[in-house]
Amino acid sequence: MFGRRRLAPSTAEPPSHSSEDATGAGTAVATVRRPGPSRRESESRDHLERALAAVQDVLYDRIDVAAAARLPREELVRQLQELVAEIVVEQRLGLSSRDQQELCTRLVDDMVGLGPLEPLLRDDTVTDIMVNGPHAVYVERRGKLERTDVRFRDDRHLFNIAQRIVTRVGRRVDETSPICDARLPDGSRVNIVIPPLALDGCAISIRKFAKHRITLDQMVRQGNVSAELARVLEIAAACRLNIIVSGGTGSGKTTLLNALSQLIDPGERVITIEDAAELRLQQPHVVRLETRPPNLEGEGEVTMRDLVRNALRMRPDRIICGEVRGPEAFDMLQAMNTGHDGSMCTLHANSPREAIVRLENMVTMATANLPTRAIRAQIVGAVNLIIQVARMRDGIRRVTHVTEVVGMEGEVVTLQDLFLYEYEGEAPDGTLLGTFRPQPVRPHFIKRAAYYGLDRALMAALTGARVT
Repeated sequence: MFGRRRLAPSTAEPPSHSSEDATGAGTAVATVRRPGPSRRESESRDHLERALAAVQDVLYDRIDVAAAARLPREELVRQLQELVAEIVVEQRLGLSSRDQQELCTRLVDDMVGLGPLEPLLRDDTVTDIMVNGPHAVYVERRGKLERTDVRFRDDRHLFNIAQRIVTRVGRRVDETSPICDARLPDGSRVNIVIPPLALDGCAISIRKFAKHRITLDQMVRQGNVSAELARVLEIAAACRLNIIVSGGTGSGKTTLLNALSQLIDPGERVITIEDAAELRLQQPHVVRLETRPPNLEGEGEVTMRDLVRNALRMRPDRIICGEVRGPEAFDMLQAMNTGHDGSMCTLHANSPREAIVRLENMVTMATANLPTRAIRAQIVGAVNLIIQVARMRDGIRRVTHVTEVVGMEGEVVTLQDLFLYEYEGEAPDGTLLGTFRPQPVRPHFIKRAAYYGLDRALMAALTGARVT
């Protein structure tokens, strides 16, 4: 066995962890499974897996892994290529130069990246990655789920990758804390569940974000909204309405919230509050706050509610809450009611009416002493607009409702739809056809729009909407 070799240090800059690193071009190790893979392709993959195991055993005995992890990726790849070529000859593995290059890329991914997941992170067409144990990895492309050929060596390999993700952001996942929310360096959101809760092995769910920040103009081009609906949303943001973005899992709530946040005046002080930081605001004056789980002794936890309360002492112009899911809803409504106009948040609900019900239930979690009418009156006083988004069966996310919170009739919260998406059929390619149709109503916030000089623009957008 050869002695341990310390890889030479490089004078290049250390590797950055920007979104370009996570999604940039690279050698694809794993490809999405296509119907009927050839026998030759399967044999080639199996041969490469056996070669990888053989090379790893020898390679890790010859290098200082800690020193290697500190090298820039390009330099590490260059030095490993020389070692891999030596080992391939010694072990008589019969790998082509292309296979050796792919093998080297996989070794580097395992040493400094997320192993078999790295090719999927570099693939811009992949929006979600779902790991259901070491041998079942799925991705979402264009709104559709596909199984891939990505495999981890075993449960231990998968668990080590999960640990690498959480330790980068100062969190932990173990038997005493088997569920963890984290994020990748590029801002992608990660949820991890390990055994004994995950029965078939560690489960990892990664929600990727596009390399380029999406805007409302791009959403118009993609068919997520119409031009007139986008104009109404622009006016709503300019008028500093308090906005809730509602929708199901994976419906595009955070993406829409990011797009809306671009309309905030650069001179305003914005504070964002999230469980796992994923909002990407472009304003210069942004303070980002993130929750913290308890330590091993069960102490030191900082909740969303703690952060919302503290944000009120930080002189915010707007508060943006990534997702409201518990008693922090009470404090968020209080903030919206106490001069922080233009605040925004997301929540899970299937319709604007259900969003109101969920808000009411979450406020009850914080204070059970308030009567129902008082809670609803507080919601009416705080929330101006609910934007409902949905991922439809053709894989496209669309805004299905733009709904105003108007007031109360008795003990019932009154809502008024400004836009509704009406399904009209299906194109030959499977794309759904429909209209973002304005409703024949006068917006409740027309006086507020007039204060900002936008009342005529608002009415023009509502009366001039066209079929998309």
